Amino acid sequence: MTEPSTSIAEALAAVVLPHGVTLRALTVADAPLIVELNDAAYPAVPITPAEEMAALLEHSDCAVALERESAIVALLITLPPGRAYASENYVWFSQRGTDFRYVDRIVVAESERGTGLGALLYGLVMDVARREGRAEVTCEVNLDPPNPGSMAFHGRMGFDEVGTQPTKGGAVTVALLAAPVGRHEAGAA
Repeated sequence: MTEPSTSIAEALAAVVLPHGVTLRALTVADAPLIVELNDAAYPAVPITPAEEMAALLEHSDCAVALERESAIVALLITLPPGRAYASENYVWFSQRGTDFRYVDRIVVAESERGTGLGALLYGLVMDVARREGRAEVTCEVNLDPPNPGSMAFHGRMGFDEVGTQPTKGGAVTVALLAAPVGRHEAGAA
């Protein structure tokens, strides 16, 4: 993982965490630890071997874990534009020509869903993007296989669909989403 910018460090320091939850930066060494949490969220996120997760963490400048009782219960991996990252969706947003911060994945353990951790992580991303002067935060959500819960959540977070595309050789179709940075207050649930 590249060294976080001052904007990222300031945003991390400003996060207000729920009781019993801690936040820490993820490193490449954490890849094997987060694969189980990531893969448990399939098909909302792709199954990702530890080597690929480590490579993704190398591209990221803002990757964090939320822990409860020393167990990782949520994670965020995000990237600025300009990385040599071959994700079909990241490339699509890069070619779109807007100044963005890309969310590659946010994963929340099933036992923690509905507790506000996903909204907290999106609040963090929005705060980072605001501090960097970015226009929007981008991500994608599966349309096929469908993920209506995530589409509804992203709608509540201020995201609008700006495109769709087939990925993974046509096995998955995603909605490409963007939220203007000003539409979301940092830390709002």
